Amino acid sequence: MDMASVSLTFSSSIVPSPIPQHKCNKTHHKFPIFRVIRCAVSPPPSKAASNSSSVVKKKHWKQGEFPGFSETPGTRRKPIKNIKKKLDRKNDAKAWVSTVTEALSERIDKKQWLQALEVFDMLREQSFYQPREGTYMKLIVLLGKSGQPHRARQLFTTMIEEGCDPTPELYTALLGAYCRSNMIDEALSILNKMKNHPLCQPDVFTYSTLIKVCVDAGKFELVELLYEEMAQRAIMPNTVTQNIVLNGYGKAGMFDEMEKVLSSMLQSTDCRPDVWTMNTIISVFGNMGQIDMMEKWYEKFRNFGIEPETRTFNILIGSYGMKRMYDKMSSVMEYMRKLQFPWTTSTYNNVIEAFAYAGDAKNMEYTFNQMRSEGMRADTKTFCCLINGFANAGLFHKVISSVTLAAKLEIPENTAFYNSVLSACAKAEDLMEMERVFKRMKDSQAQPDDTTYSIMVEAYRKEGMNDKIYYLEQEKQTMITDDKIVSQPENAIVR
Repeated sequence: MDMASVSLTFSSSIVPSPIPQHKCNKTHHKFPIFRVIRCAVSPPPSKAASNSSSVVKKKHWKQGEFPGFSETPGTRRKPIKNIKKKLDRKNDAKAWVSTVTEALSERIDKKQWLQALEVFDMLREQSFYQPREGTYMKLIVLLGKSGQPHRARQLFTTMIEEGCDPTPELYTALLGAYCRSNMIDEALSILNKMKNHPLCQPDVFTYSTLIKVCVDAGKFELVELLYEEMAQRAIMPNTVTQNIVLNGYGKAGMFDEMEKVLSSMLQSTDCRPDVWTMNTIISVFGNMGQIDMMEKWYEKFRNFGIEPETRTFNILIGSYGMKRMYDKMSSVMEYMRKLQFPWTTSTYNNVIEAFAYAGDAKNMEYTFNQMRSEGMRADTKTFCCLINGFANAGLFHKVISSVTLAAKLEIPENTAFYNSVLSACAKAEDLMEMERVFKRMKDSQAQPDDTTYSIMVEAYRKEGMNDKIYYLEQEKQTMITDDKIVSQPENAIVR
């Protein structure tokens, strides 16, 4: 297919998943308590009545007992009208509570952060609403994972305004939201607030989260300072902390420092290497394409008595696949079956990604179909790999069908997803569609990142569109400035 003849129509395919708009009934039905007063009524004595066998005898009761009564067929009180409707309304109110909370939980599970906030706003308007720490925790974590740290901070402030006391866990979740967006200064600001709050002191999880973002940014001098601060506070780094630092040193090629940390772990009694340490080391060498070193360290850890897990095999599969060592990749997958390790979504994603990188659309599509036939749920990474693979193979009509299928399956369309679509548009040299996708990306609240702008700038540069590059760079600078303004410290956070 001629690339120039293909017109991509992603805009019509990328459809947001709106939630149904329900009108919130703010009227709170208060159900009255009906009190039936029962008393004994004694008719005046009558000769006719005394001689009649149909006389109804009065029921007597002891002192202190609740009065009973004797009733004749003609004096029985009629049942209260509409009591069934009242009970139905009460049951409907309970059902409404369950419906809203279930809708919120469903959108959080599907990582639909915008729809989750809309449902949460609906929930807060109800008379039965009570703020709960667990709900705020889930939403803050979701916003952090979705690249919305500023919204996470606004939610944190709302939580405090509603009377919820902050906890170290909630502060750490907020700090983690900034870390996921590589906003180190803002994360350090949250750390300082925690240190000044007597009931929200940072713990090893807080420092591990912050150390990770510093490691990923290559700011190892900050890592050393954080380690010193932990020592001053008598906070011992755990295996997770050390694994994070190991991964950072490995990615930076600082193998001497990596071996020092690993040696200290082997000599420690409280911070021993585990399977995550194993995964970290083999992942470092696997991502660098150093297959021999990866296999060497795999055997070393096995000799230490550390058994592999599903993630370990997934790392091996991905590393072999990226080097097009398909025989070894298949052998690992067969070995997993033999040991009864399940193939997960990550297993299939690694295989799909390997074929996508090579532009092998046939095997990539076959793997995806096998994945679906086994009932394995695809995720955002699955479709990113599919879109990249079809674009690399020049099959742009299948890129469109992949985007359509992702919308049908309600796959979260995050920044990485849009970047894959933008890259496909650029490869198809369809700049008009690329601009429409970019607008759709911003409208859907997916935050453009450096990769987004790099893809578009390179596409414009090939066509000599310097004016477009200029406006794009201005927009990027404006976005960075706006982020700094929004992320300024808020006094409302500290109580």
